Amino acid sequence: MAESAVSVQNAVTEQDEIKAGRTISNNRRYVGSKETIAYVVYDIAQSFNINKYQDVFITDIVQVGLRFQTIVTFINGIWDVINDVFLAAIVDRTRTRFGKFRPWLLFGAGPGFFLSIIYWLLPIIFANTSPYHMGKLVFYLLFHIVNEVIGTINSISRTGMLSTITPNVIERTRLITQANLLSGFIEKAPEILMGLLIDLVNHGAIKIPMKSLYVSAGVFTSAVVSVMGLFFVFVTKERVLQRTEKPSILQGFKSIFNNKPLLILTLTEFFSAFSMGTGMNYYYINVLGFASMSTIVGIPGAFVSPTSYAFVTKAREKFSTRTLWIASSHFGDFLMLIVFLIGSINKNYKKLAVMIPTLMIRETLWMTIWGIKNVIPEEMRNETIDYGEWKNGYRTEGITGVAKDLSKKLVSTLGATIKSYILSKIGYKEGAGFGNQSAKTEYYLFMMCTLLPVATGIFGLVPKFFYDLSGEKKERMYRELAERRQAVVDQMKEINEKPLEDKTED
Repeated sequence: MAESAVSVQNAVTEQDEIKAGRTISNNRRYVGSKETIAYVVYDIAQSFNINKYQDVFITDIVQVGLRFQTIVTFINGIWDVINDVFLAAIVDRTRTRFGKFRPWLLFGAGPGFFLSIIYWLLPIIFANTSPYHMGKLVFYLLFHIVNEVIGTINSISRTGMLSTITPNVIERTRLITQANLLSGFIEKAPEILMGLLIDLVNHGAIKIPMKSLYVSAGVFTSAVVSVMGLFFVFVTKERVLQRTEKPSILQGFKSIFNNKPLLILTLTEFFSAFSMGTGMNYYYINVLGFASMSTIVGIPGAFVSPTSYAFVTKAREKFSTRTLWIASSHFGDFLMLIVFLIGSINKNYKKLAVMIPTLMIRETLWMTIWGIKNVIPEEMRNETIDYGEWKNGYRTEGITGVAKDLSKKLVSTLGATIKSYILSKIGYKEGAGFGNQSAKTEYYLFMMCTLLPVATGIFGLVPKFFYDLSGEKKERMYRELAERRQAVVDQMKEINEKPLEDKTED
């Protein structure tokens, strides 16, 4: 009886501590309206582009040979893995009065904008050259190597900046939700408009060269994105304290191997990276002759996806992070299998009257969990960084962010290399355009964007069952982190409030 009373008392005490942890961690709002707007604007900047059409742009407009694309993809992938590790270590050791990540974001802004402009001007720079023109091929390779360095710096710094903008877990989730919800109304505008313009040019309704369309749209979106990025950098602040001592490279790697949540994410990314496909663009443009297909089939879902964010908080209360992660990651794959089966009957994959409603239903159903799919993985990424701080006593945002993607990049490099190889093997003709591919090639293009990605990516499901950072464990982590951070703040205040003579004696 006495033991039961003690157990009950311990349980009550534990619950009180958990509630206290929530209060310590989440009782203050750090991010004001202006900074929230900057956060949303920066989220818009990540997708305010026409990159969806990059594969067609390089193959059919710039006309870089598929075999050379295979070589460049492989070399660039290996280089990406090498420079990721060293750049992450450098960023993690950065300490300036402007912060840990802001200087790097500013450093990468200018070169990033310049390289983006050069990229979209490639059809003009190398006008009227063959797919295997040596000057074009060498330039294309060197461009990717340099661009990878700048892109890695920006990516690492962006990930770190977003994870330190507030120590309030609830506020961080709110920011992620608001950004994903509000940005959806704007960020896809260039992509939608570009699809419509491609169709109009393809069918002769607009009399301009396709090359001019890509160049104009690419340069314009690059300029807008650069302005958005600078606005974010100048407005936002880093609020999660960094240790004065800089973590060594060895400590950085240690923070990876003793971080179970991060290892689970890394394994998931690794196995998921085996998913291969050509993407929908080759199918929409070359088989259906309808680049706006993605816009049309997404219309009903556009009304559904905003409401899906309203259920994120309730879903997190009722289900574990693991359950939501699995469901939101693989529901779309299940629906895509149905699309493949319907398209394979009586050559339906070539019939707009069949494929439009089929894909429209698929997109609408998928959008019902769109909010969960976007918010949960983003918050999990931040949680793994916080877990590393809890476990080791120091933060390594750079190496943590890189580690999650490292194995994925290794496999993706192989997959992207194989993609170009497969396109050449199924008889895809560079620059041929709509209606000029063989019937066999058209069906393979359909299969490679529906069945193949699902079949090759199913292994990414397995590690997700072992993710356990939730419930009491997660609450305890944030409670203890909040207490540690507050202790550091109190210590700094005590030092600053000491009389000058006391500081001199110390």
